[in-house]
Amino acid sequence: MPKEEIHHPHDVGYKHIFSHKQTFLELLRSFVKKDWVNLIKEEDLILVDKSYVLPDFEEEESDIVYRINIDGKEIIFYILLEFQSKVDFQMPIRLLFYMVEIWRELLKNTSKKTRRRKSFKLPAIIPIVLYNGKNNWTAAKSFKEILNGYELFEENILDFNYTLFDINRYEEEELYTIANLVSAVFLLDQEMDEKKLIRRLRRSISILKKISPEQFSVFKQWLKKIIKPRLDEKLQSEIEKILDKSNQEEVDFMVYNLEKTLDNIEKKGIKQGISKGIEQGIIQGENNKSLTVARNMLIKGFNVEDIVDIVGLSRPKILKIKKEIDDMKN
Repeated sequence: MPKEEIHHPHDVGYKHIFSHKQTFLELLRSFVKKDWVNLIKEEDLILVDKSYVLPDFEEEESDIVYRINIDGKEIIFYILLEFQSKVDFQMPIRLLFYMVEIWRELLKNTSKKTRRRKSFKLPAIIPIVLYNGKNNWTAAKSFKEILNGYELFEENILDFNYTLFDINRYEEEELYTIANLVSAVFLLDQEMDEKKLIRRLRRSISILKKISPEQFSVFKQWLKKIIKPRLDEKLQSEIEKILDKSNQEEVDFMVYNLEKTLDNIEKKGIKQGISKGIEQGIIQGENNKSLTVARNMLIKGFNVEDIVDIVGLSRPKILKIKKEIDDMKN
């Protein structure tokens, strides 16, 4: 059944990026060190316009599905976007359920006559997990590892491995060396503050100038999802305007405008902080002066009610000062 809603803002951006066939192929070629990657051609990739939802995981999932024919064999890539704050140790089970759901639908749409043929085979499903959490991914990466006693019965049990892209674990220089849209996205999605984000954007200008115009458009839409949530709502529209007006030839100007806007935000915040500090200092100074006057008047024998009228402090506060003076005398 189709999924109705994507719950994490990152999901929207990444789903848009990796639904672009050229970029998905770049992901495989840059980060999967397997011979079969070289057999995949962009024109052979077919994006399946459907997501899969299971009742138990309805609130969590966002996925992308591709079909491809390699040497006459149908293969399915199932990509699960995992943008949660914690590692999910149920991942192998979740992936199994989705793989079974894909096969179940395929069988449902295949005639009985075809299914009964000796030559009939299900397509291989290659499970992929894209993860951007702060914590290292420590969940089992093979299905058998979540089964008790798998060591004794390895030849008799179900097993598969999934490919993990752990975004925050890639080294910065490694990503600059790869130098394509996927590496630029991973660079900018790692944990960092605004200053580091702009510094990395600046270093990525040469990468962004050489990607295809279609990829640059995809990148801008993704970047909105990364920068905007980090800013005050009033400034989000300003950032969106900068990105919307930018074109690939002026990517360095786009980065300059983003840097300038974020710098102005920081300066404005510092200025507001200083003004607030001065104002608080004046108020504090006036309070201290009133306390000193009240103390001196009590020492000279003025009654409490007169001090309240003259100084403007509350009666309980003056009584507290009077008690302190009396305690010192005793």
